[in-house]
Amino acid sequence: MKKTTLIFLIIFGVIFLDLLSKGTLLYLITGTLPLSGAAWDVVPVPYLMAHVFDFFNIVFTWNPGTSFSLFRAMGEVAPMILIVGTGFITGFILYYLCQRAQSYEIVPLSLIAGGAIGNLLDRIRFGAVIDFLDFHIGGWHWPAFNVADICIVVGVGLYLLNMYIARRKCLKSIKDGK
Repeated sequence: MKKTTLIFLIIFGVIFLDLLSKGTLLYLITGTLPLSGAAWDVVPVPYLMAHVFDFFNIVFTWNPGTSFSLFRAMGEVAPMILIVGTGFITGFILYYLCQRAQSYEIVPLSLIAGGAIGNLLDRIRFGAVIDFLDFHIGGWHWPAFNVADICIVVGVGLYLLNMYIARRKCLKSIKDGK
């Protein structure tokens, strides 16, 4: 399989799963599939969709910040800054993927790019990102997140793991004199 084919299969797969999961939730709440609109006009309040386990709920909430609700307090200017910043960073990742990436970087960076684009589409359409996975222990809740966030975190983890393995191989070859 060609490198670019693999890259775009992963990216579009991530985007599809992310949009499918968010679209399903929107449909269950509103009975329609809104394609755009101000987030809080589309669904005005957070919803507890389902209590799945003692430690896990499916909720519906808007996140005007970044992953895990970071930078949520930036105010009304946040969506535009985040759209431009995410677009620039994602464009750089896509350029790097298609022009310079090593084979071990393709899957992690494609997961990151796909997740970033999935959240970027929400931000462009609604001004905020739909989050719905809510893990908690007792009264302590991890910030709600979504499929795109999962792909970004897994991509970063794989990238760091690959960098660690590549560094160890390099140090071993230097040590062995090869």
